[in-house]
Amino acid sequence: MSSFWKNKKVFLTGHTGFKGSWMSLWLCNLGAEVYGYSLEPNTKENLFEILNIKNKIKNSDIGNIRDIKTLKNSLNKAQPDIVIHMAAQPLVRLSYEEPIDTLNTNIIGTANLLENLRYVKSIRASVIVTSDKCYDNKERLHGYVESEPMGGYDPYSVSKGCAELITASYRRSFFADSDYINHQNAIATARAGNVIGGGDWSQDRLIPDAIKCFENNKTLLVRSPNAIRPWQHVLEPLAGYLQLAEALYRKNIAFTSGWNFGPETSDILSVKDVVSLLEASWPNNINWKIENFNQVHEANLLALNCEKAKSKLSWMPIWNIKKAIENTVDWHLAYRSKQDMIKFSSAQINQYALDAGYMNNGEYK
Repeated sequence: MSSFWKNKKVFLTGHTGFKGSWMSLWLCNLGAEVYGYSLEPNTKENLFEILNIKNKIKNSDIGNIRDIKTLKNSLNKAQPDIVIHMAAQPLVRLSYEEPIDTLNTNIIGTANLLENLRYVKSIRASVIVTSDKCYDNKERLHGYVESEPMGGYDPYSVSKGCAELITASYRRSFFADSDYINHQNAIATARAGNVIGGGDWSQDRLIPDAIKCFENNKTLLVRSPNAIRPWQHVLEPLAGYLQLAEALYRKNIAFTSGWNFGPETSDILSVKDVVSLLEASWPNNINWKIENFNQVHEANLLALNCEKAKSKLSWMPIWNIKKAIENTVDWHLAYRSKQDMIKFSSAQINQYALDAGYMNNGEYK
């Protein structure tokens, strides 16, 4: 992750979301020209406004990924070098309440983007972000590798499996490796685990729900305490997406496939264990208890095998779950004390880059 990103034109869908806002800030700090396309932020408090992303990036278009014509106009206006697709309906439980909207956004929205990529000739690399839940989950102990079958129990999970299949279909049909000399757009998919970090106020996510309760001296109700997930700080997969996009751009078809970006095995923990770590990091006494009522189905065990990214991209998880939680708590305490959150968030990015070996003496290598 070097001077490569300076002046690169990046089209980023989902730039108003939690992950998208962190990605926008990081790209801007790297010197990229970011063109965002997304719906308005969906929470009153949101990272997009806190970090003033609208005024930091080159252009911010508010639009629905399901609107193929508006999306086409935004892409044509940007004429980007690189596309990173992160726009999605990202919540499992909401997918039970709004299954058709979830399927339309995550499946048709992805297809809309891929269809438009066919006609924007400036693009040299595209990263389509899906989810670790894209796999046909047998709830086994060892992690899934990229070549395993897609699946999905709930509407969210199946939408991500379908997004993977649609991307593979478009890659074979319109962006084939054998025809790279003509289309010159290297496309890959990226699958990550449960991300945490400062500035996430989404509903039905463990860490945001917990912090809201702790800040208001309320008891946290914990569902599925024994469910095991691959937890990671948001900067971990974002670093993976950036490295993958650069590799696609530089080495084109050598990287056109699916990629896992998950934590080390030691950080694949139960919900209960994560709450205990959060309790240890929070400065005040907190209360939590297990929620006891009928719930919708959610996977109890999910893990990723990331050896491919480690060996071929030289990507590695950097912050363990304890460090991830500490940084998340620090961010929210800084926000509550009214610190400069652009400066604070940039400092966390720089610390991560330094720990990962991307920086030396305050400069990217």
